[in-house]
Amino acid sequence: MKRNTWQREAVRTALGESDAFVSAQALHAALRESGSSIGLATVYRALADLAEEGEADSLQQDGEALYRACTPGSHHHLICRSCGLTVEIEADAVERWAHDVAAAHGFTRPEHVVDVFGLCAACTELQQTPSPS
Repeated sequence: MKRNTWQREAVRTALGESDAFVSAQALHAALRESGSSIGLATVYRALADLAEEGEADSLQQDGEALYRACTPGSHHHLICRSCGLTVEIEADAVERWAHDVAAAHGFTRPEHVVDVFGLCAACTELQQTPSPS
């Protein structure tokens, strides 16, 4: 485990305040706006460490790593492709499937991440609303 510095704590706190997945650049900008002197490279390192230790989820979207604070264990998310809203969901059927598939191939202690991308209700409504002519 990495030592806990003020920079790492600032990144952890800022990440926890976001409801959606966020890029290192966006998190860095938010930290700077709040008066922090933290550097972008430090934000990248802290996010990578938090993801490695299970304190943050990480996913790739359009070639960019995005992060979100999380709870330990298997993760299942619904993620809006438009606004980034992320909802952590229960998925017992996926848990059973992962365990069964792993066992069938001689694996134990399976871990996984399931991300389901779509449009949230608000973004769907915006896209279905006719634009004024």
